[in-house]
This record gives sequence, structure tokens and C-alpha cells, in this order.
Amino acid sequence: MAEDKQKKTAVSRTKAEAVKKDDVKPGFFKRIGRWFHDMKVELKKVSWPSRKDVTNNTVVTVVMTLLTAVVLWGFDELAQLVVRALLTLAG
Repeated sequence: MAEDKQKKTAVSRTKAEAVKKDDVKPGFFKRIGRWFHDMKVELKKVSWPSRKDVTNNTVVTVVMTLLTAVVLWGFDELAQLVVRALLTLAG
């Protein structure tokens, strides 16, 4: 029983020592440099779309935006027509 307690104490001491070593943060510029390095590594993994894909997606986005604008404009005009008709009847 005493041996188990000593083993647990020894393990907890080594964990505490490990935490103390990890508590020390690297310097500001070291962290910034590490961030840029990690970002560069991640950007190399990215599968970039081709020029044709980008152009196609841009055209689809612009067309859908214009179509949505026209539909919303139509609903707005219809709503104005209904409100004017109700005001004319009421008044």
C-alpha cells in the first residue's frame, strides 16, 4: 500500500515538473514566426481552383444576385400596389 502511494507521488511530481516546463511561453516574435510558418505549410495543402472554375463560379454568383434583386424588387412593387389599393379603399 505504501509502495503504491510512493509511485503515485512520484508520478504526480513528474507531471507537475512537466507542466512547469510547458508553462513558459515562447517570445512574441517566435510565436509570430511560428504562425507564419504554420500558415505557409497549410496553404501548400490547399487545392486551389483553376481560373476557369473561378470565372464560372463568379458568373453564377453575379447572375443569382441579379435574379434575387429582380425578384425582391417585384415583391416590393407588388406590396406597394396592395398598400396603395388598401389606402384608396379606406380613404
